[in-house]
Amino acid sequence: IINNYLDGTQEEAVDKASSSGMHFRDSKRKVDYVLAYHYRKRLARHPPSVASPEPTRGSASLAMVSNGGTGKGRANPQQQDSGQHTLQEQPGPPNVEVIELGPLDTLEEEKRLQREEYERNLVEAGLEIEKDPENKSQGLSFVRIHAPWQVLSREAELLKMKMPTKKVYEITEEGGILKTLNEIWCKLTEPLQPQVPQHENNNMKTLSYPFSREKIYLYNIKDKDTFFDNATRSRIVREILKRTSAKARNSMGIGTLIANNVYDSAYPLHDGEYEGQSDDMNDRKLLYREWARYGAFYKFQPIDLIRKYFGEKIGLYFAWLGLYTEFLIPSSVVGIIVFLYGCITIESDIPSKEMCDQRNAFTMCPLCDKFCDYWNLSSACATARASHLFDNPATVFFSIFMAVWATMFLEQWKRLQMRLSYFWDLTGLEEEEEHPRPEYETKLLQKKLKNKNMATENPSEDEKDKLTWSDRMPGYATNFGLILFMIMLTFSAVFGVIVYRITSAAALSFSTSETTRSNVRVTVTATAVIINLVVILILDEIYGAVAKWLTEIEVPKTEKTFEERLILKAFLLKFVNSYAPIFYVAFFKGRFVGRPGHYVYVFDGYRMEECAPGGCLMELCIQLSIIMLGKQLIQNNLFEIGIPKLKKLLRKLKDERTEPKEVDTNQSKDPQQWHLDYILEPFTGLTPEYMEMSKFSEFASLSATTSFP
Repeated sequence: IINNYLDGTQEEAVDKASSSGMHFRDSKRKVDYVLAYHYRKRLARHPPSVASPEPTRGSASLAMVSNGGTGKGRANPQQQDSGQHTLQEQPGPPNVEVIELGPLDTLEEEKRLQREEYERNLVEAGLEIEKDPENKSQGLSFVRIHAPWQVLSREAELLKMKMPTKKVYEITEEGGILKTLNEIWCKLTEPLQPQVPQHENNNMKTLSYPFSREKIYLYNIKDKDTFFDNATRSRIVREILKRTSAKARNSMGIGTLIANNVYDSAYPLHDGEYEGQSDDMNDRKLLYREWARYGAFYKFQPIDLIRKYFGEKIGLYFAWLGLYTEFLIPSSVVGIIVFLYGCITIESDIPSKEMCDQRNAFTMCPLCDKFCDYWNLSSACATARASHLFDNPATVFFSIFMAVWATMFLEQWKRLQMRLSYFWDLTGLEEEEEHPRPEYETKLLQKKLKNKNMATENPSEDEKDKLTWSDRMPGYATNFGLILFMIMLTFSAVFGVIVYRITSAAALSFSTSETTRSNVRVTVTATAVIINLVVILILDEIYGAVAKWLTEIEVPKTEKTFEERLILKAFLLKFVNSYAPIFYVAFFKGRFVGRPGHYVYVFDGYRMEECAPGGCLMELCIQLSIIMLGKQLIQNNLFEIGIPKLKKLLRKLKDERTEPKEVDTNQSKDPQQWHLDYILEPFTGLTPEYMEMSKFSEFASLSATTSFP
């Protein structure tokens, strides 16, 4: 058990927490990662023979645990010299009556023991940790983690991280007209450039090489505290947290502990506040001022600063997003031109002129069998004229343009990706060996415990050190069956909306109101699209959760394999969900109607629906518009902005409500950075972002290609 009691002098040090909120209380060691958890303690009673007016805590307050910490938790000098990091145990207070624990107290005690074992293993791994004293009967506590140079250099070598060396070489640029055009472009776009610090000489590049402690003289190490930036330090500590286990309780890594509610969350710290009037400038405040606010929408992205602060993966995502946004500008301009061309030529369109001419008395067959009368084709004049706005000769050109646009975008992204990979030293990143996921190691550990006797009988354990096909067969079978069921569920929802269209159109045709009967098609189309939108939004959330669960039961070995399988499942399910009703309108609606005297019926009384006289493209435009705008307003604004803010507020209110109104003498008046970051919503990964962007790009391409039929 890790016990580190505070005496009077140390209690004074607790009050003087790091003013910046980024360091330990000694203001020297940087906080690289934070673990947060809720605790609840029982009050132990002194026996009657002990004269004590107040009860005493059943367990001592945990304060500071560190390899080089102070107080009674520090290892003795001999142990420090030998490289072993141990902690002395402190006996509990004397004359304390032992009280039997209830079920809830037993669970809390089990969590406490798991935390202590896990933190002890972190200390043995070389990390230095600092804990808040638990001065309340229940509340929120934080474990701050610092990685010293020895740990950073060891893990950087293990992870084969590329670090800058002393070798610098010059990047030569081609001259001629391209250089002149580039200089002119830089002059024109200078007001759009973000005001962030730039390298002194952009033509010079530092050679990077996988870190090696044996060749440390090759690296440009000016200061060991700043050689590894914040993103690299956080990544190293995260890797240690993921593979450090508490094997006595079958928990593998921080992910398992968070899933079991032993810890609430684990996160690195931001570089301070991004708002406020303070003159202290940090990367977070600079990113907010020049990038992450609505007032800076017109500026280019500071990609290098984004990469420095968030890491390469997020940097590449925003580089892709910026290029995608730039390419949407010409496509939107061409789309507007095509629309304006339809507006200009609407009076000269021969099909719509013939339909709108009152002198041409084209009598059409009834739209339903019993209550519908014959009708004149000129009554569909408005629909025909509106269809011409989106279905005119220029639309074919727009479709060809979008096909070329997609190819150019992909090629330009390949070029930008290779350029960033070169400047960010990401070449060869895919060849690096990945470590197994904690869930995979847990499953493997369970398999080994189940087959203990085989480990001693067979010296060759290659087959037993990995999950085989038979181990994953139940997961694969569940995946196949559930994905097939989800696809059938989507088709059932689309068929249900089709039945709604048919029945509601027939019901509205019975209306005695002339206005209702004349607007049957518009009413049915609008309401059916809204129903489609609601179904798509609901199934999108369900399919995202199902895809994640299906990927987890497959137990992929590495994070890369996990992400690939998750993207495949999520894209398949969400693609079918989003595009099934659109494909029906674009390619199938109106093709199975039949002919007068031999119509196709469903449910022995309802005729199959058919397109409007001007075609189905207008209805397709309405469907695309409502679904895209609805998803943008509801899913993007409500789900991605509103709900996270609401969760943040509820989380803050919950913490304030659950914590008792006790005075914590160890908490400073101003909240520290780890308190402020705790109430933020956890990062869920880039997969949902890529899925969202891919769906919108597919919507755009689909709206162009559907003009060919």
